[in-house]
Amino acid sequence: MEIEKTNRMNALFEFYAALLTDKQMNYIELYYADDYSLAEIAEEFQVSRQAVYDNIKRTEKLLEDYEMKLHMYSDYVVRSQILDELLEAYSDDEALKEKLLILSSIDNRD
Repeated sequence: MEIEKTNRMNALFEFYAALLTDKQMNYIELYYADDYSLAEIAEEFQVSRQAVYDNIKRTEKLLEDYEMKLHMYSDYVVRSQILDELLEAYSDDEALKEKLLILSSIDNRD
């Protein structure tokens, strides 16, 4: 499994998990976050490996569709980059720096 895809799926999952069914959430979390194999997930839920594979592929597409429509992850990335640039450029301005840190904390950034 390529690391870029894993990272992207984990990020999309963080933003859109609430829009998934329990089964979709479980399969994606086990596969991408916990690094379970298809066989291990199939055994856990007593379904076929193909059923797990099909569900994961459909859920991946669904997560990408949500991102295409809602842009929550891509907007977060852009906001993060802009905040980082502003924090660096205006590190001398304590009042502005404080406000930028508040904005940063809204996205749960540390």
